[in-house]
Amino acid sequence: MSNCHIFYKKDDIIILDKQKGYIMLNMTEVIDKLKDIIRESKLGSKVFDKDVAKALGIEPTTFATMKRRGSIPYPEILEFCAIKKISANWLFFDQAIDMLKEQTERFFQVRYFADIRASAGGGAEVFDENYEIISVDEKIMNNIVGFSGNTELEAIHVDGESMEPTLQDGSIVFVDRTQTDIKKDGIFIASTTAGLFIKRIRQRADGMIELISDNKAYSPEILSADEVTIVGKVVGNIESL
Repeated sequence: MSNCHIFYKKDDIIILDKQKGYIMLNMTEVIDKLKDIIRESKLGSKVFDKDVAKALGIEPTTFATMKRRGSIPYPEILEFCAIKKISANWLFFDQAIDMLKEQTERFFQVRYFADIRASAGGGAEVFDENYEIISVDEKIMNNIVGFSGNTELEAIHVDGESMEPTLQDGSIVFVDRTQTDIKKDGIFIASTTAGLFIKRIRQRADGMIELISDNKAYSPEILSADEVTIVGKVVGNIESL
């Protein structure tokens, strides 16, 4: 995405353009773009400033004053963009949608659960909504996880020694939730009644599920299939220092 940052201070919004070459459109140019959008829904009918004011939920007289002063109503326009699913970068900076898409696809979006531990030895917490989004350049992530086709991964910590030497206690693992087929070899995150486990998983002929550790000092855990939900497959990891 661009290096444009939006700062909120009470009811005002200031957009700071940090990358030279991205020229912000002025109020008249923005209004013209808004008119083009509104005109599409009015089947080509003529669109006036009052129509733009109505679409933004602003009194026409107030909107006229803002236009005269060159004061762009950012909060109202951003809400309009969200409702219409329009790129604010395109509206304010005339930035091509294809370029935005290309830039966005260069990054993996990783949901990092700093407080969650997938236990290699015993039960751990379940996933919750306490996470932060970390954008990581695709070249770095491809070196860590390879190319799985999914650019939205989750990252959690390993707790315990039962998956050593493959995974060290305290390591961070990257989880792909789209991969849940345990018939394919690999290490998985499993949610059980005892919490989260990170194990190799095998379903036996009798239907029971084995949670298998790489550390031979740990015996397999055996659970019924209805006690196990596969969260996703571990596609990469970063060792703890």
